[in-house]
This record gives sequence, C-alpha cells and structure tokens, in this order.
Amino acid sequence: MIGATGRFAGHVLPELIKRGVWVRALVRSREAERIARDRGADESVFGDLEDTRGLISAAVGADAVFHIGPAFHPRESAMGVTMVNAAKAAGVRKFVYSAVIHPSLSRLTNHVAKRPVEEALYESGMTFAVLQPASFMQNIELEWRRIVETGLYALPYSQRAKVCYVDYRDVAEAAALAFVTDRLDNGTFELSAPGMYNRMHVAGMMSDALGRRIEAASIDFDEWADGASLPEGSRRRGMQRLYANYDQYGFHGGNGLVLRSVLGREPRSLRQFFWELASRAQIAA
Repeated sequence: MIGATGRFAGHVLPELIKRGVWVRALVRSREAERIARDRGADESVFGDLEDTRGLISAAVGADAVFHIGPAFHPRESAMGVTMVNAAKAAGVRKFVYSAVIHPSLSRLTNHVAKRPVEEALYESGMTFAVLQPASFMQNIELEWRRIVETGLYALPYSQRAKVCYVDYRDVAEAAALAFVTDRLDNGTFELSAPGMYNRMHVAGMMSDALGRRIEAASIDFDEWADGASLPEGSRRRGMQRLYANYDQYGFHGGNGLVLRSVLGREPRSLRQFFWELASRAQIAA
C-alpha cells in the first residue's frame, strides 16, 4: 500500500484491515513506519517511488497494490508508471489506483499527471481498478479551524464557481471493495457525491452546521497560499493554475450514480461532512 500514512490515503488502511486484508505499507522513514504500524499495518517495507528495483522487491509476494501519487510533484507521472511496472515485474495480480476525476483537463498538472499512469496500467495486463475522485471534502477540513475562527470561507477563485466533491472515506471504501471483491475489476470509476456547489452554497451549509453565520469570500491567491503555508514550488504553481481554471470554468461533475452503485448506499454528502466537523469540535470543547 502506498500512502498508508497519508492524510487522504490513510483512510484506505482501516477499510482494508476491517475486511481482513494483510497490509504491507511502503514507507520512507522510521517515523512513517511507526505511524503505519500504529494505524494497523501488518508489516512495512522501506522504498522510494523512483527506485524500480526497490519497488519490485517491496511488491514481491503481494497479491495487490494500492497506489496514490504525490499530487503536483513534478515527477508524479514517472513515479506512478514506475510503480505499475514494478508491480507487474513482481507478479502482482491486481492494481488499485486512486487517480482523479477528469484526467483530460489538460491545463491542470495534477490531472494530466494521472493519464500516463492510467495508460501504463491499462497496458500492464494486471487486473485494475481506477478510482477517479472529485475534489476531496477533506481539503476543506484543512481550513476548518481558520474558517471557524474568522467566520469566513475564502478561496482564490470566483464565489459563483460550482465544484463537485467527494468524501475520501467513501473513496477508501471503494478501494477496499476493489481489493476484496471482483465487482470493480477492470473498471474505471468516476467517484463523486451528488451535486455541485458554489462557495455561497458551501458557506450556507457551514452556517447551518455551526449555528452561526459563515460568510463566503474571495482572497488573492498569494495571500491564500501564504496563509496555508504553501511554499514556492510545483505544488504552489499547480494550485494557482487549478484555482485559475476553477475561476473560469468551475469544477464540473456531481453525478453520484457510480459511487452510489459501488458502495451500495448513498454517498456521504457535503452537508453531512460539515455537521460531523461541527460535532467533533463541540465534543472536543
């Protein structure tokens, strides 16, 4: 498993464990190894996504691989293709890839980077499941404390631009189902909760959950990036391009049919997500 200690893919680990999957986590440090074990990984192996021989060695004996790439990394595509090739060379049977919705959006580096990995996977001969999630609700959680403290939900694109979302816990459940069943074998799945929302809609849902008004606002990109402690580099540049694209076009999707079918239940909604965040804060207080 790639990403066992990650903010997003870390949700996949408990879903696998819950279903009795023995998990070997790929880690890069002793601290990551400790975190992976604390989260329930059965074993860990040190490796680097640019080291083909090391990845082959790490994957030998594994029945399946879960992979998520480092978004906005300048070598994300190469890392993903290397992991696919290493898994094939190691005799892995199945490869589950957490990619992105609309990889055809050529102006967005974090989308385009997924395309070569998907292509390599389709040509690998391995059984695959490609998960294409919408914008993660958990990204809003990263800013939740600031939103609550300031009463503002501010982002550097138009307040009227509509965006589709998914709770990554639902993506994690889909990933686990891809491992333990054959229902998702050789499929590519657009995963989104139903609906698209502009920032005013989102702020209204936050207000309902918190019981006080949250205002939608806009902010200069550099001011937002500095507030998010986003250093200069490929990620900051990629985020700037992404938000400029959102400003002009929004981020379309919001059809929940596929995710509903995969999970066999209604996907978690953005409104539910905010009520959960608000409830957690009340419990902590």
